[in-house]
Amino acid sequence: MLIHPKFKLNGQSYSKKELIAHATDLSLKDQAFEKSIGKFILDFLSESSTLSVFTSGSTGTPKKIILKKAQMVNSAMATASFFDLKEGHTALLCLPAEFIAGKMMIVRALVIGLALDYVAPNVYPLKNVERTYDFCAMVPMQIQNSLAELKKLKILIIGGAPLPNNLKEQLLDAPTRCFETYGMTETITHIAIKPIQVDYFEALPHVDIFLDERDCLVIDAPQIADDKIVTNDMVELIDRKRFKWLGRYDNIINSGGIKLIPEIIEAKLAKSFKERYFVYGTPDEQLGEKLVLVIESKLSVQEIQKKLAINAKLKRFEKPKTILTTPKFILTDSGKVDRHKTMASLIKN
Repeated sequence: MLIHPKFKLNGQSYSKKELIAHATDLSLKDQAFEKSIGKFILDFLSESSTLSVFTSGSTGTPKKIILKKAQMVNSAMATASFFDLKEGHTALLCLPAEFIAGKMMIVRALVIGLALDYVAPNVYPLKNVERTYDFCAMVPMQIQNSLAELKKLKILIIGGAPLPNNLKEQLLDAPTRCFETYGMTETITHIAIKPIQVDYFEALPHVDIFLDERDCLVIDAPQIADDKIVTNDMVELIDRKRFKWLGRYDNIINSGGIKLIPEIIEAKLAKSFKERYFVYGTPDEQLGEKLVLVIESKLSVQEIQKKLAINAKLKRFEKPKTILTTPKFILTDSGKVDRHKTMASLIKN
């Protein structure tokens, strides 16, 4: 695996031999995030044509999958083409390298020739950053805590979780060009991108999309995946390149014969709550499933009900039958809200 001669890591240029030595040192560090960066660089620069990665676990138990390095390079080059990233451009890594989003920031830097700096992947990634970067990737929680500092980033791609509407509105006036991404570990991060001002995603070049019988997205991207990828993401297909994301098929709630898509209801709740929340379906003798609102808040149930009552966007059957509050959601290892474990803990208690 070749290293672009313009590649830099934290301001330092490396030959392949020097980078392997530095990555070995990083892999022995006490800080887990530095250790994972070192281990991934060693893995990517090894003689093997493949490497193993784990999915994030946001929709189930994390699983190990095998990726071809050549396909990871193809993904990196597609991103470079879309955003016009060139050798010498600067990039900031503030996501954990244990997962595909962080790994691909490193791959992009190695093959495009970016000057990549890294910081600890916490919820305040820009707190001690003093320079401006051409390119960065974050999850919504990091962005929420970095609004006053986004001027340090020229292009920001957002993934890991849907972007809440209230946060999206705050980003519309940001000095940064912000893009939502669609993808997963199996697609080697994003295969579709949209500016936050736009309602639909557009697939990258060499990616075709269509629907299965469930109205879920199927991805045909031979440069990054050997087989077609059948997802559980319900979408509205505009054409073979563009789609609107609606929600997860496995999250659908069948309440009294009406199929409710949680993500659509959650978008309508954004006007009512600044706290993190989600809706969930629990068994009900009369309805089959009833709609439950779970919110990370110290508000009383009565206060929450008042906010729901004045939300004109909610249809009658979209109003939660039960409200559960918790001081803290349970998160996956990659920092996403684990809906199933959070609900299980609340029901148990």
